[in-house]
Amino acid sequence: MVWIQRVAPQPFAARRVVCFPHAGGSPYFFRGWGKALGDFDVHAVCYPGRAERIAEKPAAELIPMAREIAQEAARLMGEDGRPTVFFGHSMGAIVAYEAAVELASRGMELDHFFASGARAPHLMRPDPSAHWDDESIAATLVELGGTDAELLRNPAFVELVLPYIGADFRMLASYDAPPRTPLGCAVTALVGADDPRVTLQQASAWRESTRGAFDVRTLPGDHFYLAQHPPFDIIEGSAAGR
Repeated sequence: MVWIQRVAPQPFAARRVVCFPHAGGSPYFFRGWGKALGDFDVHAVCYPGRAERIAEKPAAELIPMAREIAQEAARLMGEDGRPTVFFGHSMGAIVAYEAAVELASRGMELDHFFASGARAPHLMRPDPSAHWDDESIAATLVELGGTDAELLRNPAFVELVLPYIGADFRMLASYDAPPRTPLGCAVTALVGADDPRVTLQQASAWRESTRGAFDVRTLPGDHFYLAQHPPFDIIEGSAAGR
């Protein structure tokens, strides 16, 4: 099982960024980031049940999955000692946070952590009553703005994709984070100005996740603002805040 894939080889880049996709997302979402972030060796996480791992069963528990990802990230970080940045979007922000917590417990701190389109972990509450059938999943995808409604009327798409999207939604609904020691790295929270699910106040609450520097930025767009407005300049500029 390969958790972290290289999006575009940049072996001589000064820093590394590991991107964590949203629920239902895959490394393909970040395929254009390698060329745009020239100062970074860009990697992306592949959750089981999609892309090259389509034959695998989707994960059911978020924290154990994040720990496995952290183990692979620790190996990468130990190979060359390059400063490493995590960028997580939506569910990916929570997975990335839990992986960062695991790394910190091993004495390995990130250079920077970007939490995009997600409320802070301590605001998350498990919802065992959540019922994610195909209809509710489709309605949520349309609301968030990440999926064309026409695509959801394609039986092949529904049969292939909705099972692992539903698994991700259920996994996130069961997430219940215990109290955590704040991270030591800088944290930047990003949120779309028109995000229907995450408010600026909820994004700002990421401040409590770190004892390092904190910033929150609002960008034009909805939950998937980064499809039209990728925050490349913000990521590239993070080195100045080290």
